[in-house]
Amino acid sequence: MKRLLLAAVCAASLAVPLGCNRGTPTVESVQAPAPDPLAEAKAILTNYAKGRPVTSEAGSFADLAQRVKDKDPAKGELLDKGLQSIKANPASARSKATELLKKL
Repeated sequence: MKRLLLAAVCAASLAVPLGCNRGTPTVESVQAPAPDPLAEAKAILTNYAKGRPVTSEAGSFADLAQRVKDKDPAKGELLDKGLQSIKANPASARSKATELLKKL
């Protein structure tokens, strides 16, 4: 019995100094890369080309087109006209998106 008690005390005395807390952890800030607006536009157009209906995201088309224009004015203008067309006539979204994807 004494041996068991002695073994338990030894194990406990070793575990205390080796505990989980090894000081204060350092806090690191990680800068996430900015999302690519053209990739976002292509993802939306791909969904439309696959038959997904136009929903509430149509309200943010102007902002998306502006962000693409800031990066690539020619593609942004093309995208803006195409998205306006899709917004005005959601029934043509599938064909218009397929056409836009080929041009982007």
